[in-house]
Amino acid sequence: MRVEEDIKLDFSDVLIRPKRSTLSSRSEVNLNRAYKFRHSGLTWAGVPIIASNMDGVGTIEMACTLKDFGMITCLVKTYTTSLSHSTSIAGLITKAGSHHFAISTGIKESDFNILVDTIDTHPEIEFINIDVANGYSERFGAFVSKVRSKFPDRTIIAGNVVTGDMTQELILSGADIVKVGIGPGSVCTTRIQTGVGYPQLSAIIECADAAHGLGGHIIADGGCTCPGDVAKAFGAGADFVMIGGMLAGHDEGGGTVISKNIITNEVEVNEYGEWEEHKIDQKKFVQFYGMSSNTAMEKHHGGVASYRSSEGRTVEIPYKGSVRNTILDILGGLRSTCTYVGAPSLKQLSKCTTFVRVNRQINDVFVR
Repeated sequence: MRVEEDIKLDFSDVLIRPKRSTLSSRSEVNLNRAYKFRHSGLTWAGVPIIASNMDGVGTIEMACTLKDFGMITCLVKTYTTSLSHSTSIAGLITKAGSHHFAISTGIKESDFNILVDTIDTHPEIEFINIDVANGYSERFGAFVSKVRSKFPDRTIIAGNVVTGDMTQELILSGADIVKVGIGPGSVCTTRIQTGVGYPQLSAIIECADAAHGLGGHIIADGGCTCPGDVAKAFGAGADFVMIGGMLAGHDEGGGTVISKNIITNEVEVNEYGEWEEHKIDQKKFVQFYGMSSNTAMEKHHGGVASYRSSEGRTVEIPYKGSVRNTILDILGGLRSTCTYVGAPSLKQLSKCTTFVRVNRQINDVFVR
């Protein structure tokens, strides 16, 4: 046993220090990035925000909307495991193009066979997302190498890890982009169930440094609760930022909208000025859950296996309508961050970022 004494940081532990800027308007900020990937040799250009491969987020409908903003959607694994979705993928390629989505897979032999069949059926697919909760197993690295050998001209995303050494190992095994994050997500309970994890901001800083030295890239996956957190992830050196909870609860996620009557703090007053009863508002919610939760396991695998525990929670979040407004809010926040630090483009944000450690981020006196 050993203890690392140096401090590791999360998004909530820092703010970005403002600096002099020559920018006169947020409209001057360029949020597009262009990358060439180490192994596939393919290039990509767009706004480097990615919708997570979670139920209610990583859908065909989400991909069709996000492509209008130049973003990527990692589809949930069921789009490859279900043959009925084959025509949906074909339609997505037609509508959104191969630049704006990734198919997701696990690391079983059956997953590999399905992956091969899917790409044989849809050879236009460019991005493969190899997704497991624990990217530290030898089996995972071997699977990445196997997929790289089979598909030398595809861009491979692999994760999740949180340390520089494993980031480098995955890149050397064939990953173009490494997904960084263990336990920071809003519906992830890995840290509670296992005690394992790493503060997300420090993980991004350390893994980005490791990846960029080898010509690789990283995705900051999880932990973003607001546009400011997305900005901090990019400021810390992330090439892409993956979002789940912030994109959940929208029409494009396809979840069932639940209506509930909520008792408010307001009261009805009768004609005599007497209080009668509390007002009741009808509010709409959508179910959102982690992909290692009981809900997801029941839905996709018939239940939680006896040798494991649930590592995700199920919650009801407010229904938010179209995702377009949320995306515009995120992009507006990013542009504003760049103007505060004098970065004319997202590419330059990390070079202009100085983090200040804080004990408190916001005044939450009116936050309920």
